[in-house]
Amino acid sequence: MLIITAIVCFLASIGLTPIVKKLAISIGAVDKPNHRKVHQRIMPRLGGLAIFISMVIGFLIARPVDDEISTWAILIGATIIVITGILDDRFEISPKLKLLGQILAASVVIYGGVQVPIINLPFEVTINLGYFSIPFTLLWIVGITNAINLIDGLDGLAAGVSSIVLITIASMALFMGNMFAVVISVILLASTLGFLIYNFHPAKIFMGDTGALLLGFMISVISILGFKSIAVYSLLLPVIILGVPISDTFYAIIRRIVNKKPLSAPDKSHLHHCLLRLGFSHRQTVLIIYAMSAFFGIAAIVLSRSTLWVATLIIAVVLFVVQLVAERVGLVSENYQPMLRFFRKIVAHGKRSA
Repeated sequence: MLIITAIVCFLASIGLTPIVKKLAISIGAVDKPNHRKVHQRIMPRLGGLAIFISMVIGFLIARPVDDEISTWAILIGATIIVITGILDDRFEISPKLKLLGQILAASVVIYGGVQVPIINLPFEVTINLGYFSIPFTLLWIVGITNAINLIDGLDGLAAGVSSIVLITIASMALFMGNMFAVVISVILLASTLGFLIYNFHPAKIFMGDTGALLLGFMISVISILGFKSIAVYSLLLPVIILGVPISDTFYAIIRRIVNKKPLSAPDKSHLHHCLLRLGFSHRQTVLIIYAMSAFFGIAAIVLSRSTLWVATLIIAVVLFVVQLVAERVGLVSENYQPMLRFFRKIVAHGKRSA
């Protein structure tokens, strides 16, 4: 049944995307080139609407059920997010209004039972969030929603990275026997892949905030559903799976603090911008970031099957690689290379000693 549902969602997305493209052009929901944009011509956005409608079709066919979670709350929250995205794609609403829509959508799913009540840490440390469960869950959903939105800067980037994340979450949820998370992940994955056919470089349509906010919102919710019962590293697993958008957002915050700019200030120094400046083509940049996302996904899967000490080693390696890549591509700035400078000093000292 799940395979049939996935096929229907995939085909629905393929069929709906050209229709949404015509709709976007007719209502003026288009993306115009500017100094921050990579594309050089006016492009229709709103493509996320095709993903959303296909996802809803999948929900109606599969009817995923969890005794503790309201499926309708997830759909209503997703609808609020999509409406927020549509308004932004058409009218470019203010960041405050976008944030309000995200908070409202998150509040609906939290009310429907999607919460992080406890956090399991290494060495059998468990933190019971109690009353802080609601604000923590709210922060997680809004944070991941915006993290996916921030990486939506190249053809097929957000859709492809989100697909890799969904494959990872679905695989791990299947290992854990969490079929509710598996079904929702597969439905969203199939809907996204259908759209990606039109969105991969050279793109015929952008997903816009309608799609980026929807994918970020749904992934944040599914990541909570998929790992709510795991005993070890329950917080770290989704963080590692979402390593690409989270690290890009983290370094964007550091970059703006270092450069004394507002956190909401847009710039052209995200991961994909940095790779393009290094000389990689549009398609190469997207594929490199896909590979990075797959690396994080594999690390998370290995982590979930490892002993405590092996898992700790994996986390250390992941953090090392993230920092190395950030310094090498200039995510904060071209001069921000503390770790590389440290290694250069060691090498220089070794040469002098020899």
